[in-house]
Parts: sequence; C-alpha cells; structure tokens
Amino acid sequence: MKIRKILIANRGEIAVRIIRAARTLGMHAVQAHSSADADSLAVRLADEAVEIGPPPAGKSYLNGQAIIEAALQSGAQAIHPGYGFLAENADFADAVVAAGLIFIGPDGNTIRKMGDKASARQAAADAGVPTVPGSDGVLTDLGRAVDIAHQIGFPVMIKATAGGGGRGIRIAHTAEEFAQLAPQAATEAEAAFGDGGLYLEKLIARSRHIEVQILGDGTRFVHCHERECSLQRRRQKVWEEAPATSLSDETRAELCDAAVALAASVGYRGAGTVEFLYDEASGEFYFIEMNTRIQVEHPVTEAILGVDLVAEMIRIADGEPLSLTQNDLKPQGHAIEIRLNAEDPANNFMPFPGQLGEMNIPAGPGIRFDHMLYPGYLVPPFYDSLLGKLIVHAPDRSQALARLKAALAELQLEGLKTTAPLAAALADDPDVRSGAVHTNWLEPWLDSHAHTLSQQKDDLP
Repeated sequence: MKIRKILIANRGEIAVRIIRAARTLGMHAVQAHSSADADSLAVRLADEAVEIGPPPAGKSYLNGQAIIEAALQSGAQAIHPGYGFLAENADFADAVVAAGLIFIGPDGNTIRKMGDKASARQAAADAGVPTVPGSDGVLTDLGRAVDIAHQIGFPVMIKATAGGGGRGIRIAHTAEEFAQLAPQAATEAEAAFGDGGLYLEKLIARSRHIEVQILGDGTRFVHCHERECSLQRRRQKVWEEAPATSLSDETRAELCDAAVALAASVGYRGAGTVEFLYDEASGEFYFIEMNTRIQVEHPVTEAILGVDLVAEMIRIADGEPLSLTQNDLKPQGHAIEIRLNAEDPANNFMPFPGQLGEMNIPAGPGIRFDHMLYPGYLVPPFYDSLLGKLIVHAPDRSQALARLKAALAELQLEGLKTTAPLAAALADDPDVRSGAVHTNWLEPWLDSHAHTLSQQKDDLP
C-alpha cells in the first residue's frame, strides 16, 4: 500500500463520504477547506484539516496549486477530488502526478478525451457504441452549423463540449432560434468552463436518462449495472434509482456491455459513469457522455450491489487490481435516492443558506442518509446547495417507495427550507409510482403543482 494519507479536495457530503471510505482502508484523511468551511462536518471528522483559501471557490476549491501544496505539506500521498470543482480537470490531474502525488481517478489524457463531449462521442463511435445523431467534432463556423442542424433535423440541442450540470445547453426549434441561441450557449460555456466549444445533438423529446456505473483498473473492466435519472429540473437530477424501471433484460444487457466496451477502449482506471438516452418509442439507446469521476448518485448502485465504490476507486489508484469480477456484481432489490438541497421549492427553488436548528435523521433497515449536517451548522451561501442524499433500499420498487415516504416523514431539519417536500410529493405521484416519467416530465409537473408545494407546512424541512 503506497497510500497512507489522502487529501480530500472537496467539501460537503462527498468529503464526509471519502473520509469514511479512507478509514475503512486504514488510511488517514486530510480535509482541504476554505475559510467558510472551517467548522464543517468534514473538518470535524477528518484526521487533519488544512485551509486552502477564502470562501470563493476560485480562490480555494478551484485553486489547484494551493491544493497540491497542502497535500505535500501534510504528507499525503494522494488527492481525491470528489465530484465537481477539479474532479474532471485534466490539467489538475496532470499537475498532481507531476508533483509526485497520486490522483484518485483516471489519468489526465483519459479525462481530456472523455471530458470533451465531442471527442467522447467519437470515442464511443469508434468503440461501436451508438450515439445520438449530431455534429462531428467541435463547431467552428456557426453559419455551417445551421446547415448541420438542418441535416440532423430540428429540434436540436446546442451543447457545450466541456463541463456539465446543464450549463451551456440550449434547444433550438428553428434556424432563427439557432442563430440566437448558439452564441448564448457559447458565452455561457466559456464563462462556466473556460471553453466555449459547442456541438449539436438531435433532441429526443421523450427520452429516459439511463447511466451505467463502470470500474476499471486499466486492464480489467466491469459494469455495476444501471441507474435511471430521468426526473430532472433544468437538466439537474432530482431523483435517481436502480435498477431502471423501463428496460427489457435484452436492452439492459446491451447498455451495460456498451459501457464496458467504451471503458475498455480507453483503458479506463477508476470509477466512471457512461450516460445514455433511451428512446422508449423506438427502443434505441444512445451514448451522450461519460463522467470520469464518482457521481452524486453512486449510493443507489452501492445499495443494490453491496459494494463500496469510493473505496474501490481508492484501491485502484493505489495500484491494486480490480477486486471484483462481473459475476460478483449481482443486483438485489431496488434503491431510490433523492437529493436534498437547501432550496425553497415553493419559491422557484431559491437557495436557502442559513443555520440549522434541531435535526432528526431517519434510520432503520434500508435507510441511508449521506449528509454534511449537525445542529447549529451554518450553511454557507458560496457553494452548491446540496446538503445530502436520502437513499432507501428494499426488496422491490413498491417497498422502496413506501420506505422513502416513511423516511421523509421522519426527516426534520429545523431552520432551513429544503427540497424534501418536493420529494414527498413526487413519491405520491401516480406517474412516478408507475414509472411513467421521462427527462421532460418534471418541469411541467412543477408548473402545475406550484400551489401544492407552497401549501407545505412551514415546519417541514
């Protein structure tokens, strides 16, 4: 074992999650933090903590040099980037290695290739994985791009080649809309990711978002089955579950095999996720992107398989061969995860930073709550509003839904408005309960249920 101490270059619930995984491996955890997070739960739980800068992310969690220096000074041998911030920054991964440290994730070249959506599409095509009809490579001439859009067929999605989280995306239904929206998408992408590159994809109006978790050690590759993440608001996932509710066994096998083929084609090392759109009308699925990191929704996969994905990616980074075979990964039951954000769903999801009062965390068989909270914690206004994830697991989907409702009823976070009332309303919705949803289902539902959400009791979280 080369890694004895890990520096965590992230914050919030994922930092807590990594600390716990490191401890199961007998490793010490060093928490890098901004001054705003000096009293965070991750700092309290870590073996050591080091401040890397002031509250703005650009001066702390996005300051790669400060993070590397903190790792070196602490005596850490490795850096875990979590998700967000620098997790998919190829230059940072290269700089970590150049400093003599281990980057817990794939190498910079893999991140670079798969993080750029245009080159990732080409890699998928080369591996025989079907892709959504779209442009080849980065668009360099917006005039020519209109012709390509006509060839694909409107409506089209204008997408940033870099980044994620729904930014740098526009939908154009006509050539006139395209001419207006493409420059906006490029500007937003440049501001968010430092790269204004764009490409086009055919819009599949009633698609399901299916993703496959993979693990690889550079030589051997396995899939950890699929998750469904079709409930989305502004292309941000709200609710995730495993397994997917809409796939035949044949399509499920084809999806998972395609994900493994792509991972093998790039010699992937670590944990990653291959994302697809599934068109129920045609039964076809299409590759859309690969995330070269652990994802927010990884706990539903852990729940149905009984594996620790974070620990596994640390072992791989430490040079160990993949400890799992495909035969080891047999799903059991059904799992659902809801994201709990410090936002007011009755007020257009306005962020709601503030101080947490009393809290009651649900417990019992099949209930897990990954979070960053303690009574008196002051939620800072500088970062993503994710507070935690409530995960339930049961023998089947109907029992998982019942367990989710019970856990939400038990959850109490005084002093904060959160998205828990939204999750409770979704858990009661007939379409959600029957699985009759798609990626464009939630936003119209929110418009029609705004009054219902506004009537939630003030003491609900």
